[in-house]
Amino acid sequence: MKKSINIYAPDKSNLMEIATLEAKDGNLVIKGKIMGSMPMTAVVRPEEARKIVSLLNWKLVLFLLGFLFRKPTGTIPNK
Repeated sequence: MKKSINIYAPDKSNLMEIATLEAKDGNLVIKGKIMGSMPMTAVVRPEEARKIVSLLNWKLVLFLLGFLFRKPTGTIPNK
């Protein structure tokens, strides 16, 4: 069974499928498909990953911790 992560657009279409996450040369490499067919490889450097911290607040950190343990809803909210 192939494992992947799907990220959806507000119109509920599949925006991105992330197939693999791997460490390579000190970076995070993300491989997958955009819009269901266009292959992509993205590289996240450590300095960019550290910037994620500036986007977080306590409310979001608490949400993310609980988010990992929620039951699947089967729905994608509209924006």
